[in-house]
Amino acid sequence: MERRARQRFAAMAAAGLLLVAGLAMASPASAADEELITNGGFEAGTTGWFANNGNSADGATLALTSDAFAGASALRVSGRQTTGSGPMQDLSGKLTAGSTYTVKARVKYDNPNSPATKQFFVTMHYGGGTYTNLGSVTPQRGQWGYINATFTIPASQSVATTRIFIETPWVASATATAAPDTHLMDFTVDDVSLVGAPPPPPASKTIEVVGKLPGEHNPLIGHKFGADGFGFVDKGRVYMYMTNDTQGYAPNPLTGVSASINYGSINQITLISSTDLVNWVDHGEIQVAGPTGVAPFTNNSWAPGMAKKMVNGKEKYFLYYANGGGSSNVLTGDSPVGPWVSERTSTLINSSTPGAQGISWLFDPAPLVDDDGKSYLYFGGGPASTSFPAAERFNNPKNIRVIELGDDMVSTKGTAAVVDAPVAFEAAQVFKRGDKYYLSYSSHFGGNDFGGNQTALPGYPGGGQIGYMMSDDPMSWPKEAYAGVLFPNQSQFFGAGTGGNNHQSVFEYEGKYYFTYHAPTLNKRINGSTTQGYRSPHIDELTFNADGTAKQVVGTYQGVQQVRDFNPYRVFEAETLGWSKGIATAKLAGASAEFGATAPNMVLTDLDNGDWTALSSVAFGENGASSVTVKVKPLQSGGQIQVRSGSETGAVLATIPVTGAAGQWTELSADLEGTTGTHDVFFTYSGPTGDLFEIDTYAFTAAPEAPSLDVSVVAGTRCVAGKAVVTVQATNNEAVPVALSVSSSYGTKTVASLAAGKSSAQVFTTRLASVPGGAASVVASATVDGQPVSVTVDASYAAHSCG
Repeated sequence: MERRARQRFAAMAAAGLLLVAGLAMASPASAADEELITNGGFEAGTTGWFANNGNSADGATLALTSDAFAGASALRVSGRQTTGSGPMQDLSGKLTAGSTYTVKARVKYDNPNSPATKQFFVTMHYGGGTYTNLGSVTPQRGQWGYINATFTIPASQSVATTRIFIETPWVASATATAAPDTHLMDFTVDDVSLVGAPPPPPASKTIEVVGKLPGEHNPLIGHKFGADGFGFVDKGRVYMYMTNDTQGYAPNPLTGVSASINYGSINQITLISSTDLVNWVDHGEIQVAGPTGVAPFTNNSWAPGMAKKMVNGKEKYFLYYANGGGSSNVLTGDSPVGPWVSERTSTLINSSTPGAQGISWLFDPAPLVDDDGKSYLYFGGGPASTSFPAAERFNNPKNIRVIELGDDMVSTKGTAAVVDAPVAFEAAQVFKRGDKYYLSYSSHFGGNDFGGNQTALPGYPGGGQIGYMMSDDPMSWPKEAYAGVLFPNQSQFFGAGTGGNNHQSVFEYEGKYYFTYHAPTLNKRINGSTTQGYRSPHIDELTFNADGTAKQVVGTYQGVQQVRDFNPYRVFEAETLGWSKGIATAKLAGASAEFGATAPNMVLTDLDNGDWTALSSVAFGENGASSVTVKVKPLQSGGQIQVRSGSETGAVLATIPVTGAAGQWTELSADLEGTTGTHDVFFTYSGPTGDLFEIDTYAFTAAPEAPSLDVSVVAGTRCVAGKAVVTVQATNNEAVPVALSVSSSYGTKTVASLAAGKSSAQVFTTRLASVPGGAASVVASATVDGQPVSVTVDASYAAHSCG
């Protein structure tokens, strides 16, 4: 709390300067200014408002009251547990750095045991530990105070996260709870206003570069970011749950460079899935935390973990996540893609969890459901205990824990056990192979939090590497279980700009083991070697030595081999992406055509001239495809989609002019040519300037099999009067008569009409005492369904001697 206090006082001093300057320059609001607070008079109930720290024991209760300064309603704040507990509104996306705003609010307190006067602040929380007091008032008890201040947001201030709230002056929790009438009194708020420049247009998050190069399989996707990937296999499909790094990505329109990633703003989980590990379906984002999240009592959602278990006879899915560094939680769903609910009203792992005391970060939850039905959760990380000697803080910080989960998977059993992982930092995850448990984790980078910069013990991991341990017991991880480095820091493979933290998982799919990790490779392709911390998911194969130890994984752009060819003969989501350029995705109301009513329906958006998407190794088969159908919503006239082979400039297989009413979904089809065999397929988008259309699904129709005739042929040799003859017997297995032309090395014979179900034998005299092996050929012809059909059937015979 001392750190926050210093930040708060510094912010107050800075705010004071801004306020003085702002008041001196105060002027009437511009016609371009607008009201940015929603429901500031509370006439629409509590819409738009929530309690600061309302997700924890440090929160408050908000309720309407008729004791209003104006209008019928005001907001009463009660049950405050900290001085910062007060009404808060999220303004993220509404404010601009460098702009000037005017904030106003009415506030009153009436506790007779409280001081005769009390100061109140309107404060802005910019995420993390950045707080700025915007204005204040010190009313008398029982009287309405009026906050009216003008302030300018510093041009250098990140506004990715902006939340405004009302509070009393900060004091330590112990001080506040010891004198609640002085520091934690109830108060009433009314007529909150923030007037200033209209919200800036949202920065385009669309990634215009080719972030995943055709032919390469890492990173997994090139149109958005995703970190801390957790691989999960269910019913033949691999799902990847990731921290939504894209949430705060906002590249400058002029430079193309975004501000550095702000972890404090991330409250969504990104989900993709695949059956071949190369073509990935974008399932969009799960709104996990925050005021509109599935679990609104949590603020963040980092580092997800996933598990499935039968509970009370029902198959259920459990999505674990870190609520920032201070706790972890779990959501429950009926499928890997949701929908999701929170069975809890408080976090699953927090400082009161038995055995969790003494570790700094109660995050990175990774579940394991064992073969015997027991379940475990691995979590923790961060600075080592200061009570340890420096060498122990560095080499054996004991900052990771494992605890058994309850049968319901949303509670814990017993006390968490210590995982004594060498040089541990974060990201513990366990998988089972045979009878052995493997725990991997990310190592720390040294520094004061770990006893100062030291040299690790021989064999221990270096900074930012993935170490691993092996054990016979999922609850027992002594330091002797350490087995080596599973994966070096990713910068070793991808170069400048790709270092930093790492986070991994291991999953088994169809008999092979795969290692997931992240690296800022897409960020690097956008901005070069100076990256801003936006990470992308990767997979490379994990193999083992004969003794069960793991071979060190090598990070590659090539990635893993495609498990199977892509099947085009079905309706599939257009956001199934092997590679892409310049596209984005968005949720559309309604059911997913491929994944059903419970799955979110995503569409391709921001499709401009020159953009494209592609699928890897599409299997059209011997007969190929006859047509392609697209569900598309035109946004203007003149757009078209071309289906190409091999590359975005490859041979055109089909052209689909995008016609129909603008803004209306329609299905359009086109014939295909040359689509046989297996090859990469590119969908290219062209037309006038601006967004051309949105796309929901694609489907290919298989070409009918070429007509054929069922005629069987048998050839042989025998002797007649000491001379060899060749015999050929043809049988008509069709329902119509066929004409035959029977040929061998010794002549040709014809049969004008061979009735259905009948056979015809032809004998070829050689006048030779012996003949070499050879073959006879029969051409069968008939009319089937009004169409002439002809087939050739060959039959071999062996060499034969008659003397």
